[in-house]
Amino acid sequence: MKKFFKMLLFVVIGIVGLFALFLIFATLNDYRPEPQINVFTSDSATIISDSAEITLMTWNVGYCGLNAEMDFFYEGGKHVRPNLQTVENNIKGTEDYLKTHQNIDFLMLQEVDEKSKRSYKINQIEKFGTIFPNYTKTVGINYKVFFVPIPLKEPMGSVLGGITNYSKFTPSTSDRYQFPGNFSWPTNLFMLDRCYLVNRYPTTNGKELLIINTHCTAYDDGTLRDEQMAFLKIFLQEEYKKGNYIIVGGDWNQSPPNFKPEFVNNKMDNQDRKDIETDYLPEWTWFYDSKTPSNRRVSAPYNPKTTLTTVIDFYLLSPNVKGISVHTEDLGFKYSDHQPVIARVKLL
Repeated sequence: MKKFFKMLLFVVIGIVGLFALFLIFATLNDYRPEPQINVFTSDSATIISDSAEITLMTWNVGYCGLNAEMDFFYEGGKHVRPNLQTVENNIKGTEDYLKTHQNIDFLMLQEVDEKSKRSYKINQIEKFGTIFPNYTKTVGINYKVFFVPIPLKEPMGSVLGGITNYSKFTPSTSDRYQFPGNFSWPTNLFMLDRCYLVNRYPTTNGKELLIINTHCTAYDDGTLRDEQMAFLKIFLQEEYKKGNYIIVGGDWNQSPPNFKPEFVNNKMDNQDRKDIETDYLPEWTWFYDSKTPSNRRVSAPYNPKTTLTTVIDFYLLSPNVKGISVHTEDLGFKYSDHQPVIARVKLL
């Protein structure tokens, strides 16, 4: 009996030791991006009219792994990823949809994988780029982990992906800005490094148009999102003081201020609901579709009668940008747990 317990002790010590080595390796290899990273520069940027009307689309494609039939372990479901055929179908469906909007001026995507186990290492950034061969592509990596160890029975594994801008016009620069804050160690080693991606375009009046793709934190108690929003606010105020035109689009992981849903066929998700503060840049315009949900819970496959849905994908416009139209495409969450949001705006 004593020999058995001795062997058991050695096994436990070995397991603890291996786990400690794993955490050390993960810490040493943790992705720590600089506060600002230039990802693109051009000496021949497109000059945009200071009275131009432009079209935009923002869509979190959910790495083409969170289709309508999918439930996800992180939200109370059972699955980590669908099978390869399903991922390929989701990619094909996303491609087909994007092909119907090949004239969009600015496309902002979130959760686009470059090489991840969860999406069978298919390079979605390149695939979607082939749909817009003459567009400028810029990428802000926000998820770069050599191995995500959860869930233990079927680890998510390696992840490499981020947010991506595809633009009909050539920007002068594109920069990735790191959001402050993250989860505590060691959780932070396996979570996203949230950021926003800023494309700058000169305008005919000497100012700049800023197209900003953002993806705020999820699954926190709200503290990280508040910190990120405060950080973004300072940046936006400084840029607007220069007279620049600013459009922010993306997955905010929170609803617009005082959001009142007008859903007809869906149920509003008020669990752990977080709305942006009403005094956050009050003279700016929150531009969204209140009649169609842009996001669903992934705790179970999508059922329009029972699945909780919300609006967390939308735009923020500076006072010198006028919103003309905005609508969320109701795709029934067929290819992603988010739906594309299309807008038309005018520079003033």
